[in-house]
Amino acid sequence: MSLLCLTHIGICVSEWERSLRFYRDVLGFTCRSELQIAGEPSDTLLQLHNVELRAIYLERDGMRIELLHYASPGYRGDGTPRAMNALGLTHLSFRVDSLAATLDTLKAAGVPILEPTHIDIAAFEAAAIMITDPDGTLIELVQAPGDVTAPPGA
Repeated sequence: MSLLCLTHIGICVSEWERSLRFYRDVLGFTCRSELQIAGEPSDTLLQLHNVELRAIYLERDGMRIELLHYASPGYRGDGTPRAMNALGLTHLSFRVDSLAATLDTLKAAGVPILEPTHIDIAAFEAAAIMITDPDGTLIELVQAPGDVTAPPGA
């Protein structure tokens, strides 16, 4: 078996326009392509019935996400952030140069900031906090010195 590459991470959204604005205008992703999909073979692949789907592909830093908006059969969930110990994908994570400045910008844009999650890690000269996208997907913001691609302290 040979996996060639990770192609994207899918995120189900309730309002595609709002999510597009968030990921593109606030987080700096670039729109790469868009698909409109209906019926088979997507019904079979996605294990849903009567699929009507808009898929918007966005890219940043070599990472591609797919915003999935289901006109039919609609979406499930209430937008409450999932617990970090819930099975499956838990969050996206971004390194930032200044957590304070980033949070000021995000607050001005109306982004939900989960203030109780803010931590300072003196041993690594690091800080982190969680925010959410418009549908409650958790996004971790980390400020730390060193290699931006490595976990703090690595």
